[in-house]
Amino acid sequence: MEKHRIYTMAFGSVYPLYITKVERKGRTKEEVDEIITWLTGYSKKQINEVVEKQKNFEEFFAEAPKMNDSRKLITGIICGMRVEEIKEPLMQEIRYMDKLVDELAKGKSMEKILRK
Repeated sequence: MEKHRIYTMAFGSVYPLYITKVERKGRTKEEVDEIITWLTGYSKKQINEVVEKQKNFEEFFAEAPKMNDSRKLITGIICGMRVEEIKEPLMQEIRYMDKLVDELAKGKSMEKILRK
């Protein structure tokens, strides 16, 4: 089976798009970093290193320091799919991140986004 195209895309090519999306809605890069840190365990410094080294999404998630167990609480529709029903594990991780960024752009509080 052929890998989905997003798996081989550089995380660093999508990361600025996340930032642009939230900044248009009055949110910040720091909040995007906080979401990524919560989800993956990467520090801000490690996120920057991933971007600089042009690691793809597959490597990004495979090398994540500590995926947050609470990510399973993320539900809803993103890109026309219910994130909780996605069968492919890597695609589900990518869509979890997309969903969190989307919630940030829609104005949700960080407390709700981070499932506290």
